[in-house]
Amino acid sequence: MVGYNQTDIGLIPEDWEVKSMGLIGDTIIGLTYSPNNVSKYGTLVLRSSNIQNNQLAFKDNVFVDMELPNRVIVNENDILICVRNGSKRLIGKSTLIDKKTKGSAFGAFMSIYRSKSNLFIVNVFQSHIIQKQINEVLGATINQITNKDLASFQIPLPPPKEQESIAQVLSDTDALITVLEKRIAKKRLIKQGAMQTLLTPKDDWEVKKLDEVCDIKKGEQLNKDKMRDTEKYPVINGGVLPSGYTNKYNQVENTITISEGGNSCGYVNYMRVKFWQGGHCYSLKTTMNKSYLYSYLKFNEGIIMSLRVGSGLPNIQRNRLEEFNVFLPQTSEQTRIATILSDMDSEIDLLEKKLSKTKELKQGLMQQLLTGKIRLV
Repeated sequence: MVGYNQTDIGLIPEDWEVKSMGLIGDTIIGLTYSPNNVSKYGTLVLRSSNIQNNQLAFKDNVFVDMELPNRVIVNENDILICVRNGSKRLIGKSTLIDKKTKGSAFGAFMSIYRSKSNLFIVNVFQSHIIQKQINEVLGATINQITNKDLASFQIPLPPPKEQESIAQVLSDTDALITVLEKRIAKKRLIKQGAMQTLLTPKDDWEVKKLDEVCDIKKGEQLNKDKMRDTEKYPVINGGVLPSGYTNKYNQVENTITISEGGNSCGYVNYMRVKFWQGGHCYSLKTTMNKSYLYSYLKFNEGIIMSLRVGSGLPNIQRNRLEEFNVFLPQTSEQTRIATILSDMDSEIDLLEKKLSKTKELKQGLMQQLLTGKIRLV
């Protein structure tokens, strides 16, 4: 291809270079500490859980109260990398340290990569270019990459001005993703507040047992050899994600399901597509306002989950589910409540689709920009 050279990492523009990460930056290993060093206050130690979707996250924090060597203190624009984990798929996940997180420490299962080109390199690190090299190093049983491995990884390097342009375009796309995620989170909070107001029982509401308003049936277990990721219909055992996919279905669209067993038992879902109802899943058939019933059950999902029995592999027995109380306003009020919440769901769904498309756009841009197929000169 005219104007491009074939390299170890594929075709790149002839005015780009390929260099190992060790030649252009430094990799630093993290802090080893003992349980005695952990404190309610002190210095935040960044760990694998502090990286979610290639962004910094602070829901699961650990602090230490101890003297810390300077090498384990992060600077702005350092790249934080998970280099060791019980789950192989988490090896290599990374993010950029921002101004607010500067001064934190990082744990022993993490590494920091520091260079003058990090605003560009963080995008390479989150692309197939680095992920392919990580997978080659990991092999079949090893769940870690070493500093030596990181130093050996090959990356494309455009001229400095083009690095800046690429980093800016991808940073702008990340900013749009962040805006959409915040809007979705806000909409969900608003919906939660509306559910609290609309679904809290009033004095004139009727109360019925769940089996009085719907028919509760258990599904049919499907062998794993009947499931393929390429098939059309999801196999639902009530959990957040399908157990797999198959070429046939035993339930139609717009069916309420409740997980019967496992860690997700009690999870309430509304299937808008045809699916295979698995052996650990209850389906609810009803003639009442289905949207209202789903909203009411979802609002009370925590109570439903409390019906579980057993410790090793918890489950919810049908007779306990049948006795669950459902509070019902007049039919017209059910319709009004269901419409309000359904409209809110539609807004959230629209934003989630936009978010998904924006993430796909970013992946496409990364593929094109980081290989020089699109030039920003």
